[in-house]
This record gives sequence, structure tokens and C-alpha cells, in this order.
Amino acid sequence: MENCINEKRCEKSVRLMLVDDHKLFRCGIKSLFENKEGVYVVAEASSGKEGINKILAQNPDVVLVDLELGDINGLDLIEKVLSQKPNVKFVILTSHLNEHVVNKAMKMGIYGYILKDINAEFLDMIVKSISSGAMWIDKKVVQILRELNPNVVPTTQVSRSSFKSTHANLTAREYEVLKLVVDGKSNQQIARELNISEHTSKAHVCNIIQKLVVDDRTQAAVKAIREGIV
Repeated sequence: MENCINEKRCEKSVRLMLVDDHKLFRCGIKSLFENKEGVYVVAEASSGKEGINKILAQNPDVVLVDLELGDINGLDLIEKVLSQKPNVKFVILTSHLNEHVVNKAMKMGIYGYILKDINAEFLDMIVKSISSGAMWIDKKVVQILRELNPNVVPTTQVSRSSFKSTHANLTAREYEVLKLVVDGKSNQQIARELNISEHTSKAHVCNIIQKLVVDDRTQAAVKAIREGIV
């Protein structure tokens, strides 16, 4: 995966690197992005030290890193790399949730803290949005941050009425569909969950894209996240 066959595609893609000591998990992530436009897995590493060396050599845009890497932990890796390459966007992708780790990671300036039970399609959208400067924090992590910083992290999201008035009055149904789009659901899955036809589901998504003034469902999801709807 470290040599890009399609150079033109590489130039336009987000350069993504994976650092995780579980080979099967890395293979799953790579396989997800092999069939996606806009993201290219430029390198992978199975340990912290290997990860540091490859990040410095490959210059990825975004790095997905686990916390437990066998030799050193993910936070140490992030700290060492950022001291030399402060523009690398790190995203912690882990199954562990610890108050001390979350607080330290946020202070280090990570761009994301994601749990490994995330929807695969949603991960694609998150990586693309983070490469553009957005930030993504799992809802469970947000709760920890609220408890640690009650005066900094708000306990409520932007109200639906406020969001709708800002975005051409999304209907109640479109709001429901948008939340499912953010969750990475396909038109078919949305139709099944809301008990509507796939044609109707597709029509709702098209209306949402038009009302949010974006080009596709991925951009709609990104905008919804940035505006605080989810």
C-alpha cells in the first residue's frame, strides 16, 4: 500500500496512515479505503517506534493511531511526532475510554477521538472532514469532557429550530434523514429504518443536499457535524 499505482489519484487524496498492533484491524481499515475516492492509505505500522519512523518518512495528512501499541503508547507516539511535525492531524482510534487519557489527548491537540465500534462508512467521512481541519469526538468522549470541563463544553447542542432556521427550514423528516446520513446509513438502510421507500429516501437526501448548499451526502454530514446538529 505504500506505493501508489495511480499517482493522479494520490495527489488528490488524503494521505492516511494506520498505526495499530492488530494486523486484522489494519487490513479491515485498508480494505475500506481501497474502494473509496479521496483517501489513500500511504503506510501502516504495527508498533509505536515503527509508526514514528514511517510518519516522519511518509508525511501523511491524517494518522489513525491506537492507544496500546506494544512498545510505546499512542500518546507518546503523538507527542514525539508533533515535536517534529506539528501539522500532522492525529486521530485516536481505540476501544478504550479513560478520563485521564482523554484529557491528556485533547490538551495535546488531537483532531479526533473515535471508538472502534464506529460505522465503517462513517469513518470515511470523518477522515475526509478532519483532513480539512474539522474535529471529531465520539459522543461518549464528549460526555467525559463535559464532566471534566463543565464551564467549557456545553451540555446541549444547537436546537433543531435554530439549525432549521439557518438552513432553509429542513422538515422534521429531513432532519431525521440527515441524522441517519451522519450515521453513515445508505438510502436503502434509511428507507428500512424509517419505513419509507428507497425512492423517497433518495429524494429526502437530495433535498437535504440542496438546502444545505453542498455537493453530496458526505459534505452534508460534515456540515451537520460542524454546525452542531449531532
